[in-house]
Amino acid sequence: MSGRDGKPKVVVLDYGAGNLRSVVRAVQRVAGTVGVDVQVSDDFRVLDTADACVLPGVGAAEDTMNNLDARGLSGPVTEYIDTGRPFLGVCMGLQALMTASEEGGEHPCLDVIPGRVVRLPGDGRKIPHMGWNALQQVRSSSVFEGIPNGSYFYFVHSYYCVPEQDDVVTAMVDYGEMITAVVERGNVVATQFHPEKSGAHGLRFYRNFLNNASDGSAHT
Repeated sequence: MSGRDGKPKVVVLDYGAGNLRSVVRAVQRVAGTVGVDVQVSDDFRVLDTADACVLPGVGAAEDTMNNLDARGLSGPVTEYIDTGRPFLGVCMGLQALMTASEEGGEHPCLDVIPGRVVRLPGDGRKIPHMGWNALQQVRSSSVFEGIPNGSYFYFVHSYYCVPEQDDVVTAMVDYGEMITAVVERGNVVATQFHPEKSGAHGLRFYRNFLNNASDGSAHT
């Protein structure tokens, strides 16, 4: 499984997500430094030859799942994850991994990581949660290499993930209460924040993830 010149291939899935271009630009910016090729596609068949996969996303859960289903991507994404190859979900790309979302009603998601997506409490805090907040790393991870604890990342969301198991949460953010910011399980890592909008630390986060594709390793 490789791209041009035998390099590992990272696929960014295009299912109509609004942040696709910014994610692709950020991934392409760091891809050369770790020796990987980047392919953007809405064809589920490209996952057969992918060494890593990125699922971007903004917007509502229902639209996200409908768009994935319409392109025949839902099943292939979960099958890809089952192979153990590195996978990164960004914003809605995280929420889509949960069992179900309460956004706009009850909507089944991919059920890769057991848990629910719930609305941020409206107790005086602004919704959506929009802006820069300090990330609190609660477990060590290769995706945080070179990123100091307490570094700021950019968030835009009205819903957040509540996994059934606490041990999949590797970073949190304080927005009146501590909420999930990064989830990891095996080869899967997913963020509520937008690395592509988070400056140097966000680019480092992408670079760390791509290093896993380059060396063939999964998250631990």
